[in-house]
Amino acid sequence: MFWGAAWQGAQSSLASQINQFFDFILTSPLIDQLAEYNVPGFSIGHGRRTGTITLSSPAPGRSVSDTAIQHFLQQEISTNPSVPHPTPNTLYFVYMPPGVRVIQGGSASCQAFCGYHNDISGQVFYAVMPYPGCNGCLGGLNVVDALTSTSSHELCEAITDAIPGRGWYDDTHGEIGDICAWKTKKVGNYTVQLEWSNRANNCV
Repeated sequence: MFWGAAWQGAQSSLASQINQFFDFILTSPLIDQLAEYNVPGFSIGHGRRTGTITLSSPAPGRSVSDTAIQHFLQQEISTNPSVPHPTPNTLYFVYMPPGVRVIQGGSASCQAFCGYHNDISGQVFYAVMPYPGCNGCLGGLNVVDALTSTSSHELCEAITDAIPGRGWYDDTHGEIGDICAWKTKKVGNYTVQLEWSNRANNCV
């Protein structure tokens, strides 16, 4: 979900590149490497992008809270026929336009985080991607690579720790992406973040 009029204008090409990234990455070796976190009855396998939508109304404003994002997401799920209904295997990505600050847990994007994933009552799983409009969220990368890196980070964490802190979570270092933050590699043509491997005892 691309929220804001900018995604229909100046950022439309970037939105297309993000869609292409998901088409590739959801059936890539990045997903395959997560199989070590399988548990009885629950296996991690390939996924697919079920759709894309750009929404300019209501506009997100210059600052938006996680509560407002949850409300927006629930509203779209319940009223917009183009938005698929949630399942245990559905993950909604919400991309913010340039110039919008996201507030979550008393912290702000570009100050404390570059993206995050969360859940609504254990039923709706989502990730929020603020636009990387600061050096701290670019990490020396261009905008596309910064977004694919952060998106892969949140994707892998949402798969292995869907309800934050109740899946694979290290009390000292956090989730499998947190441990390896800003360590990247190429999978196909895309920049993704390394993820922690218990098996290798390293970021891979």
